[in-house]
Amino acid sequence: MRQGCGWGDRAVVRRFPDAPFIGKVALISPAGIAVRVSSPACRIGVWAAWLPQTSWGIVAHIMETPPSRIGILTVSDRASRGAYVDEGGPAIREYLHEVLASAWEPREQIVPDDLESISAAIVALADAGCCLVVTTGGTGPAPRDVTPEATERVCQKMLPGFGELMRAESLKYVPTAILSRQTAGICGRALVVNLPGRPRSIRQCLDAVFPAIPYCIDLIHTGAADGPRLETKPERLVAFRPKG
Repeated sequence: MRQGCGWGDRAVVRRFPDAPFIGKVALISPAGIAVRVSSPACRIGVWAAWLPQTSWGIVAHIMETPPSRIGILTVSDRASRGAYVDEGGPAIREYLHEVLASAWEPREQIVPDDLESISAAIVALADAGCCLVVTTGGTGPAPRDVTPEATERVCQKMLPGFGELMRAESLKYVPTAILSRQTAGICGRALVVNLPGRPRSIRQCLDAVFPAIPYCIDLIHTGAADGPRLETKPERLVAFRPKG
């Protein structure tokens, strides 16, 4: 999406309420040179203005930020062979639609409880440009529960605090939360987070850890010119980013 602006005789303000997410805003000199560009993520309702021709103009173009890619990986023997209707993947997708204000697109996949298959799927989603890969299932103590092992195999850094907080949150509801081995880590430039399989537990865990996820993704993409930036709906969930 591109919006064009010209010079006018008086100041005019235009709003773009229909734009779900607006990207960079440039300050344009009378000579038509962009001398300053805003941060990559401008919030919903960004406005543009024309100033008198003797002054400087704000905004020649508004460029839509590409949607962030998020991988949703269901790990289940039964779901992968069609013997069971996947509930975990749709629950994650519904949650993300509920809390995210910025544009995003899902990359969904179902694999069996197999170490090689899970590892390969995580790497493929990270290589496809997903900034976040959320898995569901395979985090318990059963013999074929190997999602944490697959995650650790492909991640360059582990973030155990995610699992610690999710277990603490789940313990408020069920004593069997201590059996969960879910964890998180960084694969390439993707944050990988393991979640349980039940939709209710997925929601409880994401409510606990999601406030830290957007900033974690910012840090993973430190130095990237056009790195992804997740924005949440503040009326539903407030993401934490340090000020300054």
